[in-house]
Amino acid sequence: MSLPVHLVDPLADVRVGDVVEVIGAEAHHAVAVRRLRPGEQVQLTDGRGTRATGAVATADRRLLEVQVGSVQHEERPTPTLTVVQAIPKGERGELAVEVLTEIGVDVIVPWAASRSVTVWRAERREKALARWRSTAREAAKQARRSWFPEVLEPVATSGAAQVVEAADLAVVLHESADEALADLDLTDAQRIVLVVGPEGGLTEGEIEELAGHGARSVRLGQEVLRTSTAGVAACAALLSQTPRWRS
Repeated sequence: MSLPVHLVDPLADVRVGDVVEVIGAEAHHAVAVRRLRPGEQVQLTDGRGTRATGAVATADRRLLEVQVGSVQHEERPTPTLTVVQAIPKGERGELAVEVLTEIGVDVIVPWAASRSVTVWRAERREKALARWRSTAREAAKQARRSWFPEVLEPVATSGAAQVVEAADLAVVLHESADEALADLDLTDAQRIVLVVGPEGGLTEGEIEELAGHGARSVRLGQEVLRTSTAGVAACAALLSQTPRWRS
């Protein structure tokens, strides 16, 4: 069974033999929820590639001290995968973020698409974004990730188009597309962007704008998936064709 992971920042200068303090909510979760006790092994990560493993030295509700036994740094996995996710209704947004994080997505961009049922007005925008970021953080720990995903500020379609333009390969899921996602050649793609539309579907204007910045429309299959699950299925199909899932 893999060791529990807790987020501690910074870790870049930590060395074997150091004692690292985990405080606040992380310490409470480790001691009160996971019930870690002195002598047990635990992993710490800063979410940016550094991972430290060690034994619990002190376990208090407000403080967890870990004596470091080993330190390793992992390079960011490549190719990187960004998902521009149209904002779903209700809790489906957090569900999408949770599973996209577990599967290995590097960047999640909330997209206020034209037909998005849910709109993040000014009064709820910060709370909704905070929930997405908290969900990503907890899912990354659960998935034992060394690199945590970024959840960026929400964008309109013009912002989504800019994300697409910066990619080596950008694809938009569309049920009527002629090209199949499974047929894509990912050989030279180091930065992949996947755009997932809303419950109400993409407008012609959105498709044209994204295509004008380099996005290709692709289909998954004959089935039409919910926006909260389509991205996960597509990411799995993409990652299965990369060294991230082959090595």
